[in-house]
Amino acid sequence: MGREEQGVTHDRYMIIPRTLVFITRGQEVLLLKGAPTKRLWAGLYNGIGGHIERGEGILAAARREVREETGLNVANLRLCGVVMIDTGEAIGIGLYVFRGNYDGGDVKPSPEGTAEWVRQETLSDLPLVPDLFTLLPRVLAHGENDPVFVAHYFYDDRDMLQIRFEIS
Repeated sequence: MGREEQGVTHDRYMIIPRTLVFITRGQEVLLLKGAPTKRLWAGLYNGIGGHIERGEGILAAARREVREETGLNVANLRLCGVVMIDTGEAIGIGLYVFRGNYDGGDVKPSPEGTAEWVRQETLSDLPLVPDLFTLLPRVLAHGENDPVFVAHYFYDDRDMLQIRFEIS
């Protein structure tokens, strides 16, 4: 099948692909506290991740983002969720959510922020990126043999984020 047969036209809905990774170590999860200079989510805790670059696979992008933002090389990442984020514009976001287990190495800061090990029972006390209050418990409960979850984020008429998990 050639490129023309893919049906790609600029009048269709498009997405920006991103990764979001959560590394666990026992009862701790590695979160990135956004640098004060970040354009998005400065000072808030989020997973590790970012944009998938052209020519890069989803898993390779997730590993690259972990390496760039924490200094860690994590080989055992597994896809646990896919989120479609409807921004209300012609371009949305496709978010691929991964989980992995810490397998050694020193965590290093990056221009994006500082990675910190956080005890799971203290997550509700932190200034998290808003969707993590809903998303992170699902990711942390996701077992190795569980099916990938699918979610849809969108904004209501008051510009409030709504999260729906789809059941297959």
